[in-house]
Amino acid sequence: MKTLKKRVINGEILAGIWLNLGSSVTAEMAGRAGFDWVLIDQEHGIGDQETLLHQLQALEASQTAAIVRIAWNEAPQFKRALDLGPSGIMIPYVNTAEEARMAVAAMRYPPQGVRGAAKFHRAAGYSIDFDTYFAEANDKLLTIVQIETVQAVENVEKIAAVEGVDVLFVGPLDLSVSMGIPQQIDHPDFRSAIKRVVTASHEAGKAAGILIPSSERLALTVSDGFTFIAVGSDGGIFASGMRDISGSFAKYRPHG
Repeated sequence: MKTLKKRVINGEILAGIWLNLGSSVTAEMAGRAGFDWVLIDQEHGIGDQETLLHQLQALEASQTAAIVRIAWNEAPQFKRALDLGPSGIMIPYVNTAEEARMAVAAMRYPPQGVRGAAKFHRAAGYSIDFDTYFAEANDKLLTIVQIETVQAVENVEKIAAVEGVDVLFVGPLDLSVSMGIPQQIDHPDFRSAIKRVVTASHEAGKAAGILIPSSERLALTVSDGFTFIAVGSDGGIFASGMRDISGSFAKYRPHG
């Protein structure tokens, strides 16, 4: 099992990227590019359970750890994703400590949690590695809760205090929308909110994470105290690259 847990706890700067195209090819590219982790997005991405399997298989040969963002904080969604063998789960829209505890329980086998046990799935090596996986999964899998609303920020200290939460991850777009300042990530109120998230995370011994649009904001993001950082997405990279190439032809086209 690939695990980032120790590196997260030690406060290393860990480089990630979003994968929202459901593509095993871009997953393999990300692994070869040397990212510490990738986020396979099953909330807003276009992939399904089958493409998730193919993406995880494409990452197998690399050192890159795969995190899966499930669509909602529901125990069956954790089981379906975890049985395929990722290194952790990201849970969207965690607004309270109780919701964080629900997520932690869904991540873990009994008696610490409520995850159903099975031997013949990919994570357990199709039964060959079950004993080892069962013994280590509760401690080694990464639990990442997303802070995406005003309510979550107001409860962030209580969320950070929940045992088993490893990373508090800011969803910038959703949080800015919830605050009534869509996409204004340099707004003083937004800056104040993310500072509160970082402070709460550090005081609880947890890591703070965030998705940023480009590497131009990386230095600022590190100085803010974030360590679990994703920059851009496969969809965004391909879309912007295609627009740039198409735009380079503009001067050769007739002007209407």
